Amino acid sequence: MKKTLLILGFLFCITTTSTAQVVGTDVGNIAPEIDLPDTKGNNVALSSLRGDLVLIDFWASWCGPCIKEQPELIKLNNTYTGKFSVYSVSMDTKKSLWLATIAKQKLTWTHVSDLKYWNSPVVGDYKLQSVPLNFLIDKNGIILAKNIHGNALNEKIKSLLEAQ
Repeated sequence: MKKTLLILGFLFCITTTSTAQVVGTDVGNIAPEIDLPDTKGNNVALSSLRGDLVLIDFWASWCGPCIKEQPELIKLNNTYTGKFSVYSVSMDTKKSLWLATIAKQKLTWTHVSDLKYWNSPVVGDYKLQSVPLNFLIDKNGIILAKNIHGNALNEKIKSLLEAQ
């Protein structure tokens, strides 16, 4: 009888235990924290944007596909102001090129970089191998999608914000 109760208790614990969310880069994980200097040298933590739908955008001024995506990001940023934010992490090593590209493209959202290129701690945290790479996270920092671009990104953001 004791063995039966012990086994039943064990099975109950296994079936009712919920899995804790983990920090990582898979959909459903909590996005790893990023806390890097912005264009003025002030650190801006990714977590400071909690409450909005956020696109973490890894890019560089020398990356053609990254620059090609900017008009779509500008449109999304302007369309969903107050509900959607872009948090751009530059992989540039030259501050002058980084700042010039931001000014030329008229990119008005949050931009951060430690100008260390592939030696940045975020490279390991986000398993970054190339740019562009992005992660769409919800208001609580949970990854909803990754490496989503163009119309697919637009439709995903639209559907998520309409569902709120």
